[in-house]
Amino acid sequence: MTRIKRGTIAHKKREKTLKLTKGYKWGRKTKERAAKEALLHAQSRMFKGRKEKKREFRALWQVQVNAAARKQGVSYSVLMGALKKQKIEIDRKILAELAKTEPKVFVKIVEAAKIK
Repeated sequence: MTRIKRGTIAHKKREKTLKLTKGYKWGRKTKERAAKEALLHAQSRMFKGRKEKKREFRALWQVQVNAAARKQGVSYSVLMGALKKQKIEIDRKILAELAKTEPKVFVKIVEAAKIK
């Protein structure tokens, strides 16, 4: 049986780990063992962070829509309920953007919902 040397494959594996830890502080970007440990923690937090990001942005959009809706004399919940009844399907992200950049269009959307 022939002898197989793993030198190149092992080196590639280590280089891949170090490439992923580029930008980390201290020895975690240069030392293989520290880099591997840092990646184990970082990858779990990256997954969690992506989920939290969605949550935080939705909350931000709700606040922005509520602020714009209250200027029209309507609360957020009443506005969203009226939009749903009228089958106006505009998501919170777009509503928040319209409230910030195009207030006249937002007013027309509120009027189209015919809130009483």
